[in-house]
Amino acid sequence: MFESLSEKLQAVFDKLGRKGRLSEEDVDLALREVRVALLEADVSLKVVRQFVAGVKEKAVGQDVVHSLTPAQTVIKIVHDQLVELLGTEPPSLAVASKPPTVIMLVGLQGSGKTTHAGKLAVHVRKMGHKPLMVAADPYRPAAVTQLQTLGKQIDVPVFHEPSKKPPELAQAAVKYADQNGLTFVIIDTAGRLQIDDELMRELESITSKVSPDETLLVADAMTGQEAVRVAEGFLQHVAITGVILTKMDGDARGGAALSLREVTGVPIKFVGTGEKLDALEQFHPDRVAQRILGMGDVLSLIERAQEHVDQEQAAKMQSKVVKGEFDLQDFLEQMSQLRKMAGGGGLTGLVEMLPGVGRALKEARQAGQAVDEAQFKRIEAIIQSMTLEERQRPDIIGGSRKRRIASGSGTSAAEINQLLAQFRQMQGMMKQLSRGGMPAMPRGMPGLGGLGAGSMPSLPAMPGMPGDGVPAVPSAPLAAPLANSRQHHKARKKKKRR
Repeated sequence: MFESLSEKLQAVFDKLGRKGRLSEEDVDLALREVRVALLEADVSLKVVRQFVAGVKEKAVGQDVVHSLTPAQTVIKIVHDQLVELLGTEPPSLAVASKPPTVIMLVGLQGSGKTTHAGKLAVHVRKMGHKPLMVAADPYRPAAVTQLQTLGKQIDVPVFHEPSKKPPELAQAAVKYADQNGLTFVIIDTAGRLQIDDELMRELESITSKVSPDETLLVADAMTGQEAVRVAEGFLQHVAITGVILTKMDGDARGGAALSLREVTGVPIKFVGTGEKLDALEQFHPDRVAQRILGMGDVLSLIERAQEHVDQEQAAKMQSKVVKGEFDLQDFLEQMSQLRKMAGGGGLTGLVEMLPGVGRALKEARQAGQAVDEAQFKRIEAIIQSMTLEERQRPDIIGGSRKRRIASGSGTSAAEINQLLAQFRQMQGMMKQLSRGGMPAMPRGMPGLGGLGAGSMPSLPAMPGMPGDGVPAVPSAPLAAPLANSRQHHKARKKKKRR
């Protein structure tokens, strides 16, 4: 997410890193590069001009703030300006004072409305509501069947009456929800071009029949400025109250996200971050600004932990780490929890939420050492091919056992040796962390090559460390992105000296 823009902005900040004071010339030079970076990210020209002017006004002549470097001063200014651009507060989903709350999804054909109707149903159910999905697309072949299949998959009822046209169907669905105690009605409308007057009049008719509390435009983030033009077209016919930006996990530029609210006045309420039905995130402007600037997103990481990590199990794990009893069975269970936390964005997306890891991932990719998620599957296969006793006491695994495990997992004895050696290193690291020490990082954790972040980021409530009520995050697999941090840091220092 935003990788291209983040890299370009980081390069600008690096150039300012050794300045003792920010002169107007320094700011002008940096902002020219920021301007180019934003335009290349397909941000609206009007938005770019306003953004650059706002940053310049705040940055010119500012002294370095105590311990902060000038680059950090500029980063703070840019961060604040990004938050102002994206919206200072995370927009919330409207909830009707008298149920049911009615949400109408609109957008182009193929924008992902049906899938995101399912995602939204999952989201509102987590909020404690009872959703009903409405199949109001009679034009696309199999559209109704697709929504019914999604409904069965997530155990959410789907309303459809083939004899009724979409406006009357929507009205009947709201009445059905009211009679059956369903508190949210999510209407999946047909895809349409904003210039199709006949279909636009149909949306107007649905709106007049049911008076939706929310009309959400589902737009593809990867289309950049086209998503903004689509929003402007729909606004001429219906009162859009928010946007769901899809495919945000594949959008390296960010033009749509940075332009939509400023150009149309419509807030982004949700972002789709993967294909799975739980891959829908509420849009938080401050967190998005932090991701763009490479600061990570620890708050979102904590929220995922709250949702997916069993806190009772995490407390037991913490006790085992302190006692030095963390074994391969525990490691396997933590990998399972980590996969649930990663969701549709994959492990790479989860790791990128850690502060300071984004640049390390980029350097690792350039060195051909990117996160290899397939390797994690091989690790799981190896551990699952062990007996429970072998997982709990890996020291008993000798030659014959290794051959049996290799045969069962489709790997080699050498790979098993490597895993066992790295696991022993990691055990020592976790034990030292639990006592408040800073350990030497294990070399080449499986699946991440020689990736290192330069320093250990502060990760709230890792098992084995007091969390002050913050939910525990599976730490063994998350330690992997920090492997070889000492060597990585030394290599970077040596490179600078050259």
